[in-house]
Amino acid sequence: MISFKTLISFKISPRKRRLLGAAFGLIALAGLAAGYSSWAYAGGIPSGDQNTYQEPYRPQFHYSPAQNWMNDPNGLIYYNGEYHLFYQYNKYGMAGGNASWGHAISKDLFHWRELPVAIPVDTYEEVWSGSVVFDKTNSSRLGTPNTPPLVAVYTSTQKASGIQQQALAYSTDGGTTWTKYAGNPVLDIGSHNFRDPKVFWYAPTKNWRMVVALSDQHKVAIYSSPNLKSWSLLSEFGPTGVTSAVWECPDLFPMPLDGNKNDIKWVLTVNVAGKAQYFIGNFNGTTFTDSEPVYTPPTGTVLNDFEGSDYGLWSTTGTAFGNGPVKDEPGPTGYLGHGFVDSFHGSDNEVGTLTSPVFTINQNYLNFLIAGGNHPHVDGGSTAPPPEQVFEDFEGTSLPVWTGTGDFAGIVPTRENLSGQLGSQVLDTCQTASCDSAEGTVTSPTFTINSDYIDFLIGGGNHPISSGHPTVLNLVIDGSVVASATGNNSANLDWKYFDVTKYRDKQATLQIVDQNDGSSGWGHLMIDNIVLSDVKAGPWDTETAVNLLVNGQVVRTATGNDSASLDWASWDLRDLQGKQAQIQIVDRNTGGWGHILADQFTLAATPATNALQRAHWIDHGQDFYAAVTYNDAPEDRRIMIGWMNNWNYANDIPTSPWRGAQSLPRELKLQTIDGTPQIIQSPVQQAADLAQEQYQLKLVTLAEGETALDPKASGKAYRLDVTFKPNTAKSFGVNVRTGNVDRTVIGYDVASGQLYLDRTQSGDVSFNASFPSVERVAVPVRDGRVSLQIYVDWSSVEIFADGGRVAITDQIFPGTTSDGIQLFSTGGQAVVDNLEVSAIPSVWVP
Repeated sequence: MISFKTLISFKISPRKRRLLGAAFGLIALAGLAAGYSSWAYAGGIPSGDQNTYQEPYRPQFHYSPAQNWMNDPNGLIYYNGEYHLFYQYNKYGMAGGNASWGHAISKDLFHWRELPVAIPVDTYEEVWSGSVVFDKTNSSRLGTPNTPPLVAVYTSTQKASGIQQQALAYSTDGGTTWTKYAGNPVLDIGSHNFRDPKVFWYAPTKNWRMVVALSDQHKVAIYSSPNLKSWSLLSEFGPTGVTSAVWECPDLFPMPLDGNKNDIKWVLTVNVAGKAQYFIGNFNGTTFTDSEPVYTPPTGTVLNDFEGSDYGLWSTTGTAFGNGPVKDEPGPTGYLGHGFVDSFHGSDNEVGTLTSPVFTINQNYLNFLIAGGNHPHVDGGSTAPPPEQVFEDFEGTSLPVWTGTGDFAGIVPTRENLSGQLGSQVLDTCQTASCDSAEGTVTSPTFTINSDYIDFLIGGGNHPISSGHPTVLNLVIDGSVVASATGNNSANLDWKYFDVTKYRDKQATLQIVDQNDGSSGWGHLMIDNIVLSDVKAGPWDTETAVNLLVNGQVVRTATGNDSASLDWASWDLRDLQGKQAQIQIVDRNTGGWGHILADQFTLAATPATNALQRAHWIDHGQDFYAAVTYNDAPEDRRIMIGWMNNWNYANDIPTSPWRGAQSLPRELKLQTIDGTPQIIQSPVQQAADLAQEQYQLKLVTLAEGETALDPKASGKAYRLDVTFKPNTAKSFGVNVRTGNVDRTVIGYDVASGQLYLDRTQSGDVSFNASFPSVERVAVPVRDGRVSLQIYVDWSSVEIFADGGRVAITDQIFPGTTSDGIQLFSTGGQAVVDNLEVSAIPSVWVP
């Protein structure tokens, strides 16, 4: 139910609306918008092809290639009245690889014309990310004084060695055709992690600057050159900020603070951990200096800082933790003092625990430093295989009683060292260097089911039967598949089981099916240790974790970050005050990153924050990565585009015949907020100009629950502007792309002061376990209001909140009929101060 003071519904272009002002009539309401003609847009049809750009999930106002794989935006430059967008492109398929530079041009950043591949992969190199400059003085001598060239500086990844070098290609016809420079590479330090050059002209010294990532060192190197061919190292920045993943795609550019051209700051962006991090500081032509102060954690009662020669009253089991803390060990970073815990003592094969004495919880938070393997605690996890009748352990040299078809005729077990495997061998449908292309079946001999469960270890591709290109283990009885299991998109084997209690005494076979060519990633399957048991297997307990025990039970847990960089973790203990507790550091893992590091356990009144929490992010969503800015944009505007995807699931998103899209182009500005400079952003003006029709309501009080907007205000591609007043509500917001069970929730939690985007029910979320997610970020209530600008496309949501201080970008894959919009309020009433919905027609209409 909804009460209202004023509701306005009209159909008019935004430009005319600005001229007409607020001269609208009031409309009585039955539902929310009686009399409004529908703008629900079915999408455009490009000339020449009735199907192209109308496929399910095809973005209608974001750039995507007609077909095949796309990732990082490259070479962004405005030249001769056109915006050039180059990008990582695989012309051979829909998975990452075979990197070339695709190319598209536009006059307005939305209506793009896709051009032929600009810089192709060849026999010797893949063409990885980089940048393009206009060499107007012909300093490179790759053009002529009358025809100065466009020069691309890209990472040449050598196929034979994996070495990453910086190389050039050039164009003298405005970017239509490109020639690789005969003198490549122009910069080579012999590294496998040296990539993504961003080059710009540095006017004070009248020469070129390059920022390039030393990815595994979490550094950005700064070089200079007079001619784009010879480069000299000037300085390095880092490691600092977020170092839990490799650094990629750096950018460095000046920005006026608060629009004051006499107060110039420099911004360095680095893409890390699936997001774009930025630093604000100064650049003198040689060195970038970050202005962020060093973080000081909260003080409190130190339970152990591991500065002693032994663990004191802490007790150990097993061998993983040795006799005491390690001291100033080379490699790990981020620890305090000289000593810390490291369960790696010679090898990852060692396991054990380190347990504190009992202590009383008398502070609100327990803060500590942690790193090492990302292997969480598993409730009810198993440290041993189930009691078994071994059906097949794949430890032999052949499989004489199994039958292979297709590429698996004559398949044999392979010797591998996978996390979770038992013994030394597994059955892996990856049998050759081009293993993902192999397809076929492997079928067991017939057997009689004489147990309640069939337990087995499985890993590899997550492609169920319903995908049409499965990687599965099937249980077949009387010619029919009665149970099926697929992998986990990783090389980690874990236990699964078939409950076969109702099939006892039946004749059955097991069939391994691999009909996936890897074009969507992880195109093979690994199976080990098939056992017949009356006990169903639980997941492996391979944790590398720090746990808090109360009455012997784990009540808090944290795991590492698959790195040796220790960072702060914090547990909220306000509900455990006065309890007796212990800290237990656990290493039960013997595989990759199979150890744990920890330091500085401190009871404190306030929580410590980790680098991810302290970092400055351009976007807080899951799908804004490899972001870089345009060179030579008109009026010195700083325009950024990011790859609207995430490597955690990029190869699995359910799109075809293309995979990958670019974000909305955004204009960045630098503004003083609460005394410190901060990036604010908004979609470029051309995005607002796309909107053609309007739906509006004002001063509406939302009762508790959900309130659907009139179906006439539905759609799959639109801009939604809304301002809420919290009033008495505990949470409020808007659900977009609703229908059936689909919904993408954009909400605000009043108690925590957080904006959130929940895509756990946004349609197809099953293709990868890491895809369903909830993004949260602090957004203050300003002047009693929360204001959101939301762009919804056929497979994405981009939110700009608090005047552009916060952005969240996520992909979604709802059903084609899920086009509704709902408002909601919980725990009280919220007020919609103003809401406008503007349809955005397809940019692919000629």
